[in-house]
Amino acid sequence: MSELFIVFLVTGVLGFFLVIVNKIIGPKRTNPIKQTPFECGSPYLQDRIYPVPIKFYLVAFLFLLFDVEVVFFFPWALIFKEIGSLALISMSVYILILIAGFIYAWKKGAFVWEK
Repeated sequence: MSELFIVFLVTGVLGFFLVIVNKIIGPKRTNPIKQTPFECGSPYLQDRIYPVPIKFYLVAFLFLLFDVEVVFFFPWALIFKEIGSLALISMSVYILILIAGFIYAWKKGAFVWEK
């Protein structure tokens, strides 16, 4: 319990110290150009920002979904011999669910760039 209190105390003091140092040595004058709105990745004061097609978002979400799910294979592979056949059965069900999701996304046309 005391170690946790020490960690919170040190981080709190460090955070307070950094805020105070920023107020003391940070910039005091503002620049009108820096105060104007800025859109990341678009030219300055562009009239229209064109939307990104939804297919890019869909592919990104599918990548994250399957990439994060595949991460669960590593701990399973490390302790496979210790767990035994129960691990094989549970991971087989897990893989079948992933394959079903992949097939569903494929059938819905998530991997087709142009329709």
